Amino acid sequence: MSVLRLPRLKNAFPAGYLVTSLGFIDTHLLIPVVALYAVSLGAGVGVTGLIIGLYSIANTPANLFFGRLVDRAGYKRPLVLGLVGDAIAMFCYAMCRLPLHLAFVRVFHGITGGVVGPATMSATVEHAAASRKGRVMGLYGSAMAAATLLGYGLGGVMASKGGFHLVFYVGSGLLLAAALVSMLMPGMKKPVVAAKTSMAHDLRRMVGLLRRRGLVTSYWSIFTQYFAFGAVVTLLPLYVKSLGLEALHVGLLLGIFAVTFFVLQFPSGTLSDRVGRRLPITSGLGLCVVALVAMPAFGTLAVLGLVMALYGAAYALIFPSISALVAEHTSSEERGSATGIFHALLTVGVAIGAPVMGAVAQYAGIRLGLALCSSVAALALLIAWADLGRGRGSLSREDAGP
Repeated sequence: MSVLRLPRLKNAFPAGYLVTSLGFIDTHLLIPVVALYAVSLGAGVGVTGLIIGLYSIANTPANLFFGRLVDRAGYKRPLVLGLVGDAIAMFCYAMCRLPLHLAFVRVFHGITGGVVGPATMSATVEHAAASRKGRVMGLYGSAMAAATLLGYGLGGVMASKGGFHLVFYVGSGLLLAAALVSMLMPGMKKPVVAAKTSMAHDLRRMVGLLRRRGLVTSYWSIFTQYFAFGAVVTLLPLYVKSLGLEALHVGLLLGIFAVTFFVLQFPSGTLSDRVGRRLPITSGLGLCVVALVAMPAFGTLAVLGLVMALYGAAYALIFPSISALVAEHTSSEERGSATGIFHALLTVGVAIGAPVMGAVAQYAGIRLGLALCSSVAALALLIAWADLGRGRGSLSREDAGP
């Protein structure tokens, strides 16, 4: 990339925010259309479900692998290559003629997409002042939420007006634009890890991160958030349908959730910097429990809208603080691995939550299935309460480990 001799931006944040939003928009553009596209290629219901799940199956280990690559090579070059790979994957969707073709593209897309999460999160952390990590990670979360809002809306509209291929071509173009912007970003402030280590050493490092104080809360919370979200996007449409409402109302409710999540990210991050991580995390997990229990208890659109706003507020309270914990309790040499685990657990949460709670709802009913999602959030609340102790939830570097 150095042969291009592009100028570097002194302030990494504006470019990083744009790259994060565009880097995550591809998966959200696809959510409203990929199942319908698979069916249009001749896939049955079972094969369609497999094709959708292949992205998560490939993306989870890719996050871990590329997180370690970020530790060794810095975030900039892997990020550029990952975004270009994502752009190629989006273009390849339009080339599919059989379900098997689509399956291969989903795997390739899952692998290349595994670079974007660890690289963008590491870049954001790298250029955040120690006293402002909460609000900076709140802005990082708002960039991801913006990708969700734009992706869901644009994907459905473009597919209905211009067909599936328009979604793929526009998504590919946006990712190429993100790759170009990422070339302008500054690199790491500190030298990256140059020494090669064995796979056994890397596994021990990851196990150590999973067990580290502070990170335990972060990892359990992100898994819980997206386990519950996977269940909600699976069961909420069925519950809304049982009330006599339509798909439009499902989109409205999810939109209320996403807007609330987006708007409250930065205020939540600012609060986290002022009062510590423990209070926002435990309050957010508590609100998550309340929202999940209340969701199937009401049958009117207006009240469900209020519940979804509460659910979005819960997510907004949690995300900046658990992201800041990753920043505070890791060194620059291991941050790529730590953020790789974070994004892998995000993916795993959705991949497990949707089928598990779907199976529970099949036997226990949709209402009880939705309510039982709260048990996972309650467990995460207990873990956070114990792990962060009685302090402000910002542990010392001695507690963080080597």
